[in-house]
Amino acid sequence: MTVEYWNAGRLLEVSGAYWESFALHAGIALDIFTLLEEAPGEVAALARKAGADERGLEALLHALTAMGLLKKADGKFMNTEPSRAFLVGTSPSYVGDIIKHHHHLVHSWAGLADAVRKGIPTRKKKRTKNEIRSFLLGMTNQARRVAPRVAGEIDLYNRRHLLDLGGGPGTFAVHFCLANANLKATVFDLPATKPFALKVIEEAGLSGRIGFLAGDYLKDDIGGPYDVVWLSHVLHSMGPRDSLLVIKKAVSALESDGLILVHDFFLSDTLDGPLFPALFSLNMLVNTMQGRAYSEREVKEMLSLAGADEVTRLPFNGPSDSGILYGRV
Repeated sequence: MTVEYWNAGRLLEVSGAYWESFALHAGIALDIFTLLEEAPGEVAALARKAGADERGLEALLHALTAMGLLKKADGKFMNTEPSRAFLVGTSPSYVGDIIKHHHHLVHSWAGLADAVRKGIPTRKKKRTKNEIRSFLLGMTNQARRVAPRVAGEIDLYNRRHLLDLGGGPGTFAVHFCLANANLKATVFDLPATKPFALKVIEEAGLSGRIGFLAGDYLKDDIGGPYDVVWLSHVLHSMGPRDSLLVIKKAVSALESDGLILVHDFFLSDTLDGPLFPALFSLNMLVNTMQGRAYSEREVKEMLSLAGADEVTRLPFNGPSDSGILYGRV
């Protein structure tokens, strides 16, 4: 961004951007878009359905209309095409769960200055079940948009056993197996994710080809041998020492000529962009003890130290500047 990009108006726009964010969060929390998809409504009727105060709801509906997420005609509110596509709970493209997750991060981000001063996270010690659920469902929905494309761009035709390390609900494992008929997979993650993963795997009809191994990849045996290890959005939750440890464990679990693939938000080698990975590093600061975004060069060095050769970045460019590095052993 150039210096000319910033002026008093732009600074105030960025400073107050959370007003729009919170209006969107409230619309999702009250399920406004799903209710309006059932039938356009006037304020009083919608307030009864949502269990909301009329004055408060009227202000919210008008704000959402001004944002272009609702439209109003003859005193009734209704969804716009974007809200119908992405904010209605029954839509296959629903992003409401990840929006709920963003709202759960608000307290941590509000303490950013303290996190910078002290170098410790501001997130509360334990997440509620609803917070965990929103996170897992949000990650599942996000992965469903990216995984089919990834599976189509990476040739695993001659591979037999993939480890989805830190795979959460196993969405990538599912799509890799759907794209490669001879491939089986193991999803490795914490025990709390198992019910979500088994549901995703069963819904895909792949219970016979994808298993779940519960554990902590920093402490426990990750099994093997495998001929592919996939790490998607795993490294940014850890500091450099633990990231290298996990990569070494992954490489050690590979057979000869095995393939390791790392998918994450990569910073430039000067660490000052792109914007999303740079901001995401702050998200890791307020929510983890040592997590951060890494540059492509840093991850390539870790892969090389772990014994991977031919370390290269694939041409894939995903949402929020995510990329994929691969290496062979």
